[in-house]
Amino acid sequence: MVNLKGEHIYLRALEPEDLDFVYRIENDTSLWELSDTQTPYSRFLIKQYLENAQQDIFEAKQLRLAICDSKDHTIGLIDVFEFDIKNKRAGIGILIQDEENRNQGYGKEALELLVDYCFQTLHLHQVYANISESNLASLKLFETNGFQKIGLKKDWSFDGKIYTNEYILQRINA
Repeated sequence: MVNLKGEHIYLRALEPEDLDFVYRIENDTSLWELSDTQTPYSRFLIKQYLENAQQDIFEAKQLRLAICDSKDHTIGLIDVFEFDIKNKRAGIGILIQDEENRNQGYGKEALELLVDYCFQTLHLHQVYANISESNLASLKLFETNGFQKIGLKKDWSFDGKIYTNEYILQRINA
């Protein structure tokens, strides 16, 4: 049985009360390069998203969970995207919002919980992540969780000034 609760954090479905948190993340321009976002989101659109976020992963082909600490504070988001049931694979993305919560082991624990969920509950064969070559913290996080670099996409992302390379990392359920 999969448990979405770890020693220091737990993962939960998004709630209407997460509106302000999701709004801040989605409209933080410093994070847009992580998600290929190019325009801000209104509160109205995010409210609609949260109202529909309870849609089943098999229908929506994605799942976003809140990462909460032991004091029930939402500290980040973790996503399953491009859920492909035929080929039994999906992408994973993670964001710990505030600097003070980074490098505390929360991301590692959240990633372990989500990978276990993907393999044990969703019965996926593999999960993958797309990470900028310059995002050393994320590369380390995924590699220490058993992901392997399998390719480098050259000049993959453009930030308006320069092109950056992006690694694709993969973990196969053994």
